[in-house]
Amino acid sequence: MKKREPVKRKDNIIYFPGLDKRLTDKGLESLEKKKFHEAIPLLEEARELNPDNENILIGLVLAYFEAGAFKKAKVLANEMLLKGMGDYFQMVDLYLTVLIQLHEYREIVTTIEALIEEREIPPEKHDHFLTILQFSRRMAEGREQQEIEQEAADSEVSVLNLLASDNINEQMTKIANLADKNIRPYLDEITNYLKFEAGHPFIKTLILNLLKEQEIDRELVVEKFAIEKKVIPIQLPEVREQPKMLEVKSFLANQLENNNPGLYENAISMVERTFLICYPFELGPNSSEAWAAAFDMLAQEYLGMDAEISKIAGKYGAVPADIEKARAQIEEIEKISYPNI
Repeated sequence: MKKREPVKRKDNIIYFPGLDKRLTDKGLESLEKKKFHEAIPLLEEARELNPDNENILIGLVLAYFEAGAFKKAKVLANEMLLKGMGDYFQMVDLYLTVLIQLHEYREIVTTIEALIEEREIPPEKHDHFLTILQFSRRMAEGREQQEIEQEAADSEVSVLNLLASDNINEQMTKIANLADKNIRPYLDEITNYLKFEAGHPFIKTLILNLLKEQEIDRELVVEKFAIEKKVIPIQLPEVREQPKMLEVKSFLANQLENNNPGLYENAISMVERTFLICYPFELGPNSSEAWAAAFDMLAQEYLGMDAEISKIAGKYGAVPADIEKARAQIEEIEKISYPNI
């Protein structure tokens, strides 16, 4: 009578006898058919049930490799080498092939040099490993030289000369050119520009936005409108998501969007310009209603309409004095922003 295969359990789950073999067969069949992404989950599940099966492990390394999951292939191949699983030199060959794909040439050099020192390489494989060693040494030295040159380039004093010209368009171009570069080599100059009174508020906004995108977590001082503020760029809100700006837009939408779409669009454009220039400051008065009323009032005036402050104050529930204060600041900021924004 045939002996029954013992039942396997894992985490209180009972697996059917022979499941690991069926998974292995299906996984290896998928591997042979070059369906690598299909083979991987089958072989991974088989490995869960039978973690020391060499056929499963070698098949999984190959599936990882062919699917482009080189890091997973490296970890598993290294684990098999350390445990002495499979034909040793076949596994070494496979491990080195994975390392080549990962461009880890220094690791290849270290591995082969250790084999040569231990005199473990069979004579018929000596030339093969020596060729890989020589190639990897050249590649490792080339990559290391590139890294040295890059570090030297990064360590050089990088200068933007933002204040060399009063032309805001030239300054904008210099900042825009940093979008795809590492901004850190320029941090000292940028830090000085942010707190320099003569620096343009709009350029400072562009810089802060770039610093936020590059996740700069260093505390910096920003000066705008004779006010200083300490900020950590990564913690700043998005320019278009400033809480007070969203509140002001909401008040304007409630009053104007349906009643006077043209006036609404003009007011909203002015809101966005103003808060873009002010970022990351929130200027007084604190009342978002007063700011909304001031934008409404100015938009009406720009369109040649009669704007009565008492009526607008009543519409928004704002204090006329606060509206006047907000209006005065908007007008000053409009002079700065136009025609550059």
